[in-house]
Amino acid sequence: MAYPANLRYTREHEWIAVEGNIGTIGITDYAQNSLGDIVYVDVPKVGDSVTANQTFGSVESVKAVSDLYSPVSGTVTATNDVLKTEPDKINSAPHDTFIIKVELSNPGELDSLLDAAAYEAFIAEEQ
Repeated sequence: MAYPANLRYTREHEWIAVEGNIGTIGITDYAQNSLGDIVYVDVPKVGDSVTANQTFGSVESVKAVSDLYSPVSGTVTATNDVLKTEPDKINSAPHDTFIIKVELSNPGELDSLLDAAAYEAFIAEEQ
């Protein structure tokens, strides 16, 4: 799968799309493929704080439970309620299915994230 050039990526396999001061966060195709069928997603509440490179939730699949790491720091402004009943949406459309939205508290943290080409090179090394 090609990784969208408009997204930024973490080495923990999350992506973020930024519009204004809001970051939309999900997990990559590589992550969902590695996990297998996703059966549950644990997310923070709206209003909770998240910190860059720290866990904010988890994804449970038929294979394992994996922590979710925030690419940025900020305040959760939305969660994807569809994932409560249809967590497998991540499997079918990983880059179109967000998990949380965050109001950025330090936009400079985006500079440390990978672009699509760097992320693809990173996962090629992992395989």
